[in-house]
Amino acid sequence: MDNEILKALRTRRSVRAFKAEQISDDELRAVLDAGTYAPTGMNRQDPWIVAVQDPTIISQLVRMNSMFTEQEGNPYYDAPTIVLVFCSRPDIWPNGFADGTLVLGNMMNAAHAIGLGSCWINRERQMFDTDEGRQLMSQLRLPEGLMGVGALALGYPAKPLPPARPRKENYYRIVK
Repeated sequence: MDNEILKALRTRRSVRAFKAEQISDDELRAVLDAGTYAPTGMNRQDPWIVAVQDPTIISQLVRMNSMFTEQEGNPYYDAPTIVLVFCSRPDIWPNGFADGTLVLGNMMNAAHAIGLGSCWINRERQMFDTDEGRQLMSQLRLPEGLMGVGALALGYPAKPLPPARPRKENYYRIVK
């Protein structure tokens, strides 16, 4: 069985090299809109999505994220857009983190479908659990009681996508 959606799911890759050129507003809206259609527990639509293109805030995010990794270089791979996803803390909504991950997944697949590259970036939970992170969340006009889920580095890929690595044997089982 095959169709365009299944092909896109099989050919999407994490992009770790981006062109400096900013994506268009229409492309950004398409990706963000796809995130809003991710399934959420009880259709609560708990996640909050913030797209950042402001160079000053991007520099701050790079610095903050770098504090929680031993990697060298920009943890967002110099992407011109960073999309942050937040959710309610578990004591407020237990499904929030799972809902936020589905939002990120939808946006990654949408980005690929329209010719953009993306890479899931971790450590937003730790970043936004700091005093500086909470201040930035306030600056971004987010409500109290949220936590970071993850982020997408988003932009035009700087080089062709690699082929898929082989899938592990026995990845899934069918029980009838």
